[in-house]
Amino acid sequence: MSDLELGRLIYLVLLGSVLLAYLLIANREGLGTTLRHALLWGLIFLGVVVGAMLWLDVRDGLLPGRSVSFGAGEMSLPRGPGGHYYATLQVHGVPVRFVIDTGATDVVLAQADARRIGLDPDQLVYSGRARTANGLVPTARVTLDEVAFGDFTDRDVSAWVNSGEMDISLLGMSYLGRFERIAIEGGRLVLTR
Repeated sequence: MSDLELGRLIYLVLLGSVLLAYLLIANREGLGTTLRHALLWGLIFLGVVVGAMLWLDVRDGLLPGRSVSFGAGEMSLPRGPGGHYYATLQVHGVPVRFVIDTGATDVVLAQADARRIGLDPDQLVYSGRARTANGLVPTARVTLDEVAFGDFTDRDVSAWVNSGEMDISLLGMSYLGRFERIAIEGGRLVLTR
């Protein structure tokens, strides 16, 4: 929990305590009725919060993987959580979820994804270096035999396996450059070959 979140939580607890104290003092004679009403409103509020959290989980789970292929040579992806674009590609026949990163030069696989597609990160030679937000990280160059993205299939795709901690693999410009056109239109990323 960040300092900002902790501060907000403390503020809300203090505000709730003051409001509860006021209700108890103002309604001393009908205390039982006041407590029942407060409990009812608390449960309603809790239900709304839980419902909103469940909706966010469902939405985040459904939207990132959804992609739509249009006509000849075009792929359209919706904007995902946090404003990023996500795509699930078949790498060596295994689905791998990527964040599309136009700031990344290459395709970079997280170690967990490398394992899932049949590479052993412990046996790779980490001769490269990548400059990341966390500093310099050793990387190992690999060649992906087959990468399928919707209707598009590419062979011998150059990629790197990152030795650092990554939650998700990156689909960088070395792959995105295979498309003739990359555009953002109406909250969707459109890739055209």
